[in-house]
Amino acid sequence: MFAIVTAAMAPGMALLSYFYLKNGYSSTTKSLVLRTFIIGILLVFPVMVLQYAFTVEGFFIHPFTKAFILYGFIEEFFKWFLLWAFAYQHATFSRRYDGIVFGVSLSLGFATVENVFYLVANGLEAAIGRALLPVSSHALYGVIMGYYFGLAKVEKIGRRKNMVVALLLPVVLHGTYDFILLSFDIYFLIGLIPFMLVLWWVALNKVKRANELDY
Repeated sequence: MFAIVTAAMAPGMALLSYFYLKNGYSSTTKSLVLRTFIIGILLVFPVMVLQYAFTVEGFFIHPFTKAFILYGFIEEFFKWFLLWAFAYQHATFSRRYDGIVFGVSLSLGFATVENVFYLVANGLEAAIGRALLPVSSHALYGVIMGYYFGLAKVEKIGRRKNMVVALLLPVVLHGTYDFILLSFDIYFLIGLIPFMLVLWWVALNKVKRANELDY
């Protein structure tokens, strides 16, 4: 069990460290990053209950609605709301790149616990695939969401638009990921590999752009 939990947590910790260490942060910011990570952990449980309830009641069973509403919208909406409630309002959130770090932190808290549950149920042999696909994709949705939160926080012009994009773009990307999984069946890698390459390219460009605007 210890090996499974360690393997499940490792990719999330590695990705969080990568995005966090790209910029220097004070101890105050470190505590907020930890807090958002814990909030992401706690978010897993109500989301799982809600998704289970919809599934039992027969809602969102078509692959499209299942991917974009049951998974994409529900998960990303709660991340968006909690990021707004617990990080966006905080005075420590003062740069565009801060949004990326907080977004990644919350998303990886969620993805890490989700990954623990999956590996406990399916075994260590799934660890590498989980690290490369669902865990990293959650981190990248967090980058994109956080980038637009950062723009909304720092730039007064277009604030409302950036907040809307911060929600809608991760929902679309998350839904697309799950729709590929549901539609391609055993051939899902044919769709997911190019999708993940594009997702990494988009997210890293947001990281670059946030750093350029901050300095």
